[in-house]
Amino acid sequence: MLEKLVIYMPALNEEATIFKVIQSIPKSYEGFKLTEVLVINDGSSDNTVEEAKKAGATVLSHNKNKGVGEAFQTALNYALKTKADVLVSIDADGQFDVNQIAELINPIVLQQADFCLGIRFSGGKPDNMPGIKFWGNKQVNKIVSFVSKTKIYDASCGFRAYSKDTLLSLNLHGSFTYTHETILDLLDKGFKVAQIPITVLYFEDRVSRVANNLFKYAYKTSSIIFKSLKDYRPLQFFLGIATVIFLIAMFFGGWALLHWIIYNTITPYKSFGIIGLSLLGMSVIITIFAFMADMLGRIRKNQEKILYFLKQTHFEDPKK
Repeated sequence: MLEKLVIYMPALNEEATIFKVIQSIPKSYEGFKLTEVLVINDGSSDNTVEEAKKAGATVLSHNKNKGVGEAFQTALNYALKTKADVLVSIDADGQFDVNQIAELINPIVLQQADFCLGIRFSGGKPDNMPGIKFWGNKQVNKIVSFVSKTKIYDASCGFRAYSKDTLLSLNLHGSFTYTHETILDLLDKGFKVAQIPITVLYFEDRVSRVANNLFKYAYKTSSIIFKSLKDYRPLQFFLGIATVIFLIAMFFGGWALLHWIIYNTITPYKSFGIIGLSLLGMSVIITIFAFMADMLGRIRKNQEKILYFLKQTHFEDPKK
């Protein structure tokens, strides 16, 4: 039997729903001796903190709104400090069914997976979910699946569960959101994922904290995935750029070369030749960067292994 389960929810001005959501969470779960509900108050200006404490939750507060990525980091550190074996994340607005928490933690308890993701789209587009948001989620799923080389059905869902080992291994950098980065980071480290269909409610007047502005959301999530691709697939990333530049160089240089072969002069395409040579040199430099980045990527992986053992020692020290 495992010792402790922490069920965490980020909260920003959720006074209307958070008490009911916390109260509806079962007090105990099979396979765990202790269950704790943790609320990360991310700069709320209403009575979210009072309502959460009244419902019996532990509350940690940010002095200002820092984003769900930072809220997750706070929850992660708390879970490790209090020696939790599993951390579950769920929204505070009642969007997800708390009765499905048991389904999410089951693969971890049975040691069938290291972390578990909820899938909102197993039955198609959920009711009241904007079509453009549904389409956007599908595109993000394709990108995350491509980068991770694993079929991911819902990369953006915040209803998920993590084992202690995955929490010790996570080293995240994004404050805007964490959902995509955690998947890429953990799969890159060889952890096994389970994906469970879940039910979800979309309220017509509800505005998402993360995706309230579709263009801002697309830009920031694309930036996170772009950086993750650079970090986790550096050789492919830089070689891909070098290949595109090389092909452009071949077009300009080839045109000038062909003209020289036929007419014994590159005039009036001298500029094409110069552009081709310049781009060819650039592609060679980026190719060198690709192999250097691959080498640095291996160093990063070794450093993260060392960091894993340091965190393990830190959080298991009874004096901490």
